Amino acid sequence: MTTQSANSDLYFSTARELRAMFDTREISSVEATRSILERISALEPSLNSFITVTPERAIADAEIADQRLQGSGQKPTSLTGVPIMVKDNFSTKDVETTAASKILKGYIPPYDGTAVRNLKDAGAIILGKGNLDEFAMGSSNENSAFGAVHNPWDTELVPGGSSGGAAAAVAAGECFVSFGSDTGGSIRQPASLCGIVGMKPTYGLVSRFGLLAFGSSLDQIGPLTRSVADCADALNIVSSHDHRDSTSVAAPFTDFAQDIEVGVGGMNIGVPREYLVDGIEPGVKEAFEASLQTLEDLGANIRETTLPLTDHALAVYYIIAPSEASANLSRYDGVKYGLGAVEADTSAQATEAARGEGFGDEVKRRIFLGTYALSAGYYDAYYKKAQQVRTLIRREFTDSFLKFDALVTPTSPGTAFKIGDKTDDPFQMYMNDVCTIPVNIAGLPAISIPGGMSDELPVGLQFIGPQFGDTTVIRAAAAYELATTWHKNHPLI
Repeated sequence: MTTQSANSDLYFSTARELRAMFDTREISSVEATRSILERISALEPSLNSFITVTPERAIADAEIADQRLQGSGQKPTSLTGVPIMVKDNFSTKDVETTAASKILKGYIPPYDGTAVRNLKDAGAIILGKGNLDEFAMGSSNENSAFGAVHNPWDTELVPGGSSGGAAAAVAAGECFVSFGSDTGGSIRQPASLCGIVGMKPTYGLVSRFGLLAFGSSLDQIGPLTRSVADCADALNIVSSHDHRDSTSVAAPFTDFAQDIEVGVGGMNIGVPREYLVDGIEPGVKEAFEASLQTLEDLGANIRETTLPLTDHALAVYYIIAPSEASANLSRYDGVKYGLGAVEADTSAQATEAARGEGFGDEVKRRIFLGTYALSAGYYDAYYKKAQQVRTLIRREFTDSFLKFDALVTPTSPGTAFKIGDKTDDPFQMYMNDVCTIPVNIAGLPAISIPGGMSDELPVGLQFIGPQFGDTTVIRAAAAYELATTWHKNHPLI
């Protein structure tokens, strides 16, 4: 299924292809930015991918980027002049940042987060802020105070979440690269449902300074792109050590694209049987099995393995993440920033009213769960126990990577589903992240790439690597991408 747009060669180009056009003077950054802004105007009524669009800033930045591309000033990077989007839980100086929540209405940060600063320094053109599930809490992008995002493959379907706007925008040709946050699959799951590439790097590789926190020990920033090479290039830009983030690693940063042409010949790849969960859609299973055959044909050694604690990962996540959310969201009281004054007799009543009006149902649900798990008498039974199991899950992955270079799984047990189908059943909604959550619990790198189609909808394939094995998962994903054509499919929109 491909688009018939007259400008499809531009809209669905990779960032590397666009940069090549800049270098040959086939098109300028200003021209590309104007064209993409026109596309956003045309598509947004049906997609709702953006919360905020900043056209004047984007054009001004593109003019500066063109000068840089022509040899004036700093040396260009892989993203210089490339129109991108950042999720609206990234702090952006002088641009409203809402995390898709009413409680942050009108909040304009006085600073850029580190990832945003790195992107600006690289010369990337930030078009605006992407829609998301409120405070990144959701798997379908239906929990936004600004309305649901629609999947460009079928606008009656969800794009996945929480980085649904970021995924839909790349898939629809509204930007060339986007950046989201991944707490339990919030980059990889929407990448899967929208048929693009999405990566969660090793925890600590990208600074979280300026990212509005959900689950601090789980959150990680990462790119969503149309190709694995673009993903590696984007990760090169945003990865940096940052003293303002205590979890930022001081590891040597290498070129994440360095092994992109090595292939998977001789690579040992494990297939954890627990990830072929009950309820996996037949089309997803069929596509996954075909992908395993492709990897084997490319020379990889494919063997089944077992990660039995995977079955407990969902329960562990839904204790740890809400607990951390309960602590992180306690700062939002409607007084210091965001939601304006609420009529009340006391400050306590004002805070209660602001939170009652400002937080959505899913956010309140997770705050209640987290507060309960952290309360006296329940802390040891829930939060402490979950952290102990988390340690065991990490150890299980570590032991697995003594035998395997990488693991491969489906990204999601199903394809995109209809908007509204699962909103009344939180458990079924949470099950959408069953294949992605263990990676966050263990702090590992993982990438989702297009791995097939089922009933004309994209299916994602996930590669998981050991800690700091980011180049390994990129290498495996690139080899699979080169051998297949799934990444060349684009929605008819």
